[in-house]
Amino acid sequence: MKILIPVEKKSIDGEVCKSFGRAPFFLVYDTETKASSFIKNNAADSRGGAGIKAAQLVVDNKVDGLITPRCGQNAADVINAANIKIYKTINNSIKDNIEEFLENKLEILGDIHPGFHEYGGK
Repeated sequence: MKILIPVEKKSIDGEVCKSFGRAPFFLVYDTETKASSFIKNNAADSRGGAGIKAAQLVVDNKVDGLITPRCGQNAADVINAANIKIYKTINNSIKDNIEEFLENKLEILGDIHPGFHEYGGK
């Protein structure tokens, strides 16, 4: 299973980014092989629609789950349409969230916000 997490830096020891659509990078983590890779989020600097563009990156990378502190409605619609589950982070630690995911302790993200709809709306 592959999961994706919005992150601040290209380091598994780093922190989860608070903004899904404007995250500088995404960590793709394979739960079976424990392999990780980082993807630059080209949507981060978009004038608008960053969430939808970032959501398409999630879909394009064929992941099974997204772990994020929050997600806008338009992005969630794209992700849900691809049958990808969205999980809520427990804190800012990438490692803690992966560990909790592996132990089936993360909850599904239920509070989807309407979106910020403006550039730089972190």
